[in-house]
Amino acid sequence: MLTKRIIPCLDVKDGKTVKGIHFQGLKEVGDPVEMADVYNRQGADELFFLDIAATQEGRKTMADMVEKVASRIAIPFTVGGGIGSLEDVHRMLWSGADKVSLNSAAVRNPNLLQEGARRYGSQCMVLALDARRRKDDTGWNVVIEGGTLDTGIDAIQWAEDAVAMGAGEILLTSMDADGTKKGYDLPLCQAVRKTVRVPIIASGGCGCLEDFGSLFKADAADAALAASLFHYGTLTVKQVKQYLQKEGIPVRL
Repeated sequence: MLTKRIIPCLDVKDGKTVKGIHFQGLKEVGDPVEMADVYNRQGADELFFLDIAATQEGRKTMADMVEKVASRIAIPFTVGGGIGSLEDVHRMLWSGADKVSLNSAAVRNPNLLQEGARRYGSQCMVLALDARRRKDDTGWNVVIEGGTLDTGIDAIQWAEDAVAMGAGEILLTSMDADGTKKGYDLPLCQAVRKTVRVPIIASGGCGCLEDFGSLFKADAADAALAASLFHYGTLTVKQVKQYLQKEGIPVRL
């Protein structure tokens, strides 16, 4: 079994790290640059920086903050939010990001994934797939614009199509589980994992150490992303990894 990754996520709005439930009721939880430094020292495998209001507000991810974060950490760093063109992709990579994450822009312009992969390599292109279970319980739909717009697109099919176009990794967020602390959406993760051959990062719903273990024991993802647990000091990255190691799950300590 390959080493599993633990990835803190910094959801940023107006220059501050925020957290809410189902992307709503956002509360400030800290300075993203300082928090990135803390997670780097705790042993995080990677870091995600998502400017969650950039697409809705029609602006670009803040390149200056990306530069500051990149200067403080020595781990892979993925940036998303407001990236809608190859020029935006280039700006983020030039500012210090190792990868870029595309959600709304990829849905509206799938060629962006293909063009980005051709120019920078598929390893730089992460599909951020936000999914919500359909009311008839027949599967999941893709939602965009911070979870505010249901596209009607089948999430599993979109994952397959995006990988074919050049996505080298999928950040898979369950909008049903996000912020609830009731555990990762294992059925969603397993459904996507069975369909594609690229790494899956599970996001949304983690509430305790056992949730990390359940995700990996079910072979539902290659990496686990969490925010609230780390932001509020409930757990540290090191504590999660020590727990996983005791459970026989390989991690980098």
